[in-house]
Amino acid sequence: MSEERSDGGGPEFERVLEALRTRIADGTYAVGFLLPPQRELADEFGVSRDTVQRVMRELKDDGWIESRQGSGSRVLRALIHSTTQPLEAPRLRATLGPFIARAFAQRTVQLDVFTLTSESLDAHIRLQAERIRLGEIHPETIRLRLLLPDESVKSPYPQANRSTEGGQDLADLDRRLQERLHGITRRHTSSLRAALRDLKTEGLVPVVEVEVRTIALAPPFKLYLLRDTEALLGPYEVVERSILLDDKTEIDAVDVLGLGSTLTRHVNDVGDPNATGSVFMESWQTAFDSWWDHLAKAS
Repeated sequence: MSEERSDGGGPEFERVLEALRTRIADGTYAVGFLLPPQRELADEFGVSRDTVQRVMRELKDDGWIESRQGSGSRVLRALIHSTTQPLEAPRLRATLGPFIARAFAQRTVQLDVFTLTSESLDAHIRLQAERIRLGEIHPETIRLRLLLPDESVKSPYPQANRSTEGGQDLADLDRRLQERLHGITRRHTSSLRAALRDLKTEGLVPVVEVEVRTIALAPPFKLYLLRDTEALLGPYEVVERSILLDDKTEIDAVDVLGLGSTLTRHVNDVGDPNATGSVFMESWQTAFDSWWDHLAKAS
């Protein structure tokens, strides 16, 4: 799925992947931009062509680029927006980057998140961690509560496409897709935890609290709550796509779009508790708190 990662990679893989994602995020490689040839990238980063090829496959799987034989790789869309862009989100459509940037611009950051995986959140939090290191922002307290589906619950996505994979062992294909989903969730959850806790260890943020809990639900939406201030809510769109596993097996699957999915922004009107945004914030914050307190367990 597009919030997942298809390859564990290793440190060189991760280094090149993060560098290219950052260049897309900050506009160095804009939408429609043709990326340098793989040989040039391999020389620039001092890695093998195989590593660059795996990075390109990962970017393609996540929807960042499109690759065509003989035509190279072109940026398809900028899924993480630069922190230099205006922080005001559109009225009806919003993106996660400016939301997280606004959150981390505050002295006290209080984020509650319910999502299928933590890949999008991980990427944006690491961008904000770098801004803190550069002295651009100075939060004093960061509190994150992250709610994720429990691994014991079989998610309806991703699953093998019954119409194209009918001649194979569908149960085994589903199991492998679920294992892939869990591995990616663990990896990005560990990454964002480390990114935030390192800020405290380095003495950059005095108070950092990160708590992750799991719930026996596979959310059909992603929810981001900046307590008492604003929220983003977006549905997962179900799509058919091909997923490449670590052993090079390619599976036609029914999956959901995570990165790039449509989000709507809702703002609390502190002067009017009956305003639509205020009611939305109160009801969804109450719902999140109830899931967290009564249904979730420590991860």
